Formats: sequence, C-alpha cells, structure tokens
Amino acid sequence: MRLSALAIRNAKPRDTPYKLGDGHGLYLLVKPSGTRLWRMNYAYMGRQKTLSFGEWPLLSLAEARVKRDEARRTLAAGLDPSEERKLEQMRAELAASNTFRAIAEEWYLKNEREGLSSPALAKIRWLVDRRAKGTPLAG
Repeated sequence: MRLSALAIRNAKPRDTPYKLGDGHGLYLLVKPSGTRLWRMNYAYMGRQKTLSFGEWPLLSLAEARVKRDEARRTLAAGLDPSEERKLEQMRAELAASNTFRAIAEEWYLKNEREGLSSPALAKIRWLVDRRAKGTPLAG
C-alpha cells in the first residue's frame, strides 16, 4: 500500500516505534518521540540491510521515493547502496582535503615545525591567504 502525505502527517507516536510501508522496501519509521524517518530494507548477498534516507518533513515523500528508486537501480547493478554511499562520502572528503589551501596549510605547518623564521612564515601565510582568496600574486 502506498503512503500519502495525509497519512504521514496524521501518524501519531506510540509507545514503541512502528512502520508505515510505502512499497519496494521504503517505509516511514515513526518513533515514540514523534520523529519520522525514511528507511529502506533490502537484501544484498543474502543479508538483510537497512538504508536510511532522512527525516520527514526535511525529506518529502516524493524525494524519499526518488532515493529509493536510486538505491534499487544501484542494487540492480549488483552494488550495495550503503557501501556506495560510504564511498561517495570518502570521495567528497578526499576532494575537499586535496585543495590548494589544504596542501598549503600543511606546507606552512611543516615549515613552522622546522623552525622557519617569523618573517618567512609571515610571507608564506600572506601568499597562502592571497592565493586562497583568488587574488593574483602579481600586482
């Protein structure tokens, strides 16, 4: 049975958590605190797993269905959606840490540890700050 926006709004907390199913593994978990969480149960390599999408109303019913469909496509390709999500987060963290500013900050700290003079450190800091702001070094 498919959920409706009205059914979600009217879902009242109970003494124990309960589920409102939407189909194809997607359900809304209603907690005793009143929090409503989108989840999806799936099987991968013979093991039951649960994927969490977010909290209602921050994630609407339509958005939760889109995420469910994406996870089902990932499963159809023979991949674990949970592991793919973790890999994507690691890729994003690596990309963020591999910026000019991050590398320049490491270089600055290395020079500071090695006892480079204060004027030289000040010049390095000036260069890093100007470059990070996108200001050309010449002029």
